[in-house]
Amino acid sequence: MNQFNVSSGKQQELDKRMVQLGVKESDMEEKFIRSSGPGGQNVNKTSTCVVLTHIPTGLSVKCQETRSQVLNRLLARRRILDLIEKKQKGFVAAERKRIEKIRRQKRRRSKRAKEKMLEAKHKQSDKKSLRSKVGIKEE
Repeated sequence: MNQFNVSSGKQQELDKRMVQLGVKESDMEEKFIRSSGPGGQNVNKTSTCVVLTHIPTGLSVKCQETRSQVLNRLLARRRILDLIEKKQKGFVAAERKRIEKIRRQKRRRSKRAKEKMLEAKHKQSDKKSLRSKVGIKEE
């Protein structure tokens, strides 16, 4: 069932993620309020802002990114699933990737790599020392 009027791939991705985290549609309370900001008459007349609350955890998100209520409903669900995942696992998968990247950057070099790097530095140092001015002796 495509309840958010988006591609079936996005809908399936959302459904799959909800099943993985054990979140049911019945656990969520949805409210619609009027958005604020740019959008003209559409914003003033329609309730496009979505406030989504996950009742078991008490987490709540507010989404008014687009002028479309349907799209805001999808985006709000994605956000609340991020928060639930963060609460369950301690961090989101993207955060895990970022931490792993930093860990790889800080990892110690192998002995061979370190020797190679130091050898290159010594060569550069020797090159620079040859550039110094030759002293002229005056009597």
